[in-house]
Amino acid sequence: MVMTQRKHLDAFLRGRIIGRLECGRTQPEVSGLGTTESVISRLYNDFKMMVKVSRCYSTGRLRVTTPNEDRYIYIYLAVTAKRNRRSTASDLSRQLSSATGTTVSRQTMYRRLGPIGL
Repeated sequence: MVMTQRKHLDAFLRGRIIGRLECGRTQPEVSGLGTTESVISRLYNDFKMMVKVSRCYSTGRLRVTTPNEDRYIYIYLAVTAKRNRRSTASDLSRQLSSATGTTVSRQTMYRRLGPIGL
């Protein structure tokens, strides 16, 4: 059995498919554009339900910390770092781990404290 690779439809092709369906063409007729009828059906149902039809692109890996944990870093750990200038990013990541249970790397701590000047 040969498995085919999934291809994402670009915005132009999505628009052509929806346009042809809106003009009264059937799904088998529109499937001549190089997609299957199930993809066309799903795309058209999303369009009719006013769901966002375009793809959402991810810009990378998900963040390890939540916004509340980021706030904790900016408020409490930044104060700790300003009071004790010898504290390292590893020390601060251990403090975060003991306070919230989230383990972050030394590099993540650098990235979170960098914008506030630490």
